[in-house]
Amino acid sequence: MAGRSARRPVTRYRAGEVDRRVDTLAVEEPLEIRVDGEPFTLTMRTPGDDVELAHGLLRSEGVITSREDVQVMRYCSDTTTLNVLDVALTRAPGVPLSGQRNLASYGGCGLCGSSTIDAVAERVLLGSRVEHADVEVEPAAITRALDGLREAQTLFAKTGGVHGAAVASAQGEVLHAREDVGRHNAVDKVLGRLVLDEAPPAPLLVVSSRASFEIVAKAAVAGVSVLACVSAPSSLAADAADQLGLTLVAFARDDRLTVVTSPERVRQGAADAPAAS
Repeated sequence: MAGRSARRPVTRYRAGEVDRRVDTLAVEEPLEIRVDGEPFTLTMRTPGDDVELAHGLLRSEGVITSREDVQVMRYCSDTTTLNVLDVALTRAPGVPLSGQRNLASYGGCGLCGSSTIDAVAERVLLGSRVEHADVEVEPAAITRALDGLREAQTLFAKTGGVHGAAVASAQGEVLHAREDVGRHNAVDKVLGRLVLDEAPPAPLLVVSSRASFEIVAKAAVAGVSVLACVSAPSSLAADAADQLGLTLVAFARDDRLTVVTSPERVRQGAADAPAAS
């Protein structure tokens, strides 16, 4: 397994001048995830935090519900690189997997490996409605969490080529942050950390990208109440968030944001209000 960044000579043209230099690039490598020795999915990711990525992915796919469902997770010894991760489940022999992933998945599109988008949508919409109506955040808390994510994005600062995701408290305190060339991988990594820690659902998930259907689905499965992104949501992401009861916040930059669904969870001064006794 390579490091997270690599150096490469480049030629830069700017204002009629030529500058030859060495740039830092984000590393992208394949990770094959096997379940009980059988291929489950292949994703292109930034090396590192692979165990978190696998836990987050398997949780969002419905293969596991907690870390207790994983007996052991280890890199395969039959390969020359640390790019094949085998997961042994605690399920009884012969019980089929409940996940839908069976093809290659690439860095920008985590749904490429699902059997059908309809199957994913049905599973998510039927089983993952967010019911945490008591969770409230204020706009300033969302801004605080995004500021914390930016501070944690050390690889992005070097390369400009990765996405970031962070889980935060209702007050905007970043609990965990991860980076990856794939926005969905960054989300899997940070949500997988919660699975490994056996932590309760995070009130707030912030991402440095747009909000896709898949990121909405992952947030809902993990029990996140508020998902905030710096860019736009897709129409399917907005529809899914609405049906799932997830608060979706878009264009969260500086001192502005747009609440797309379930606006009752975003209230001015909510995060600083005293807790109910």
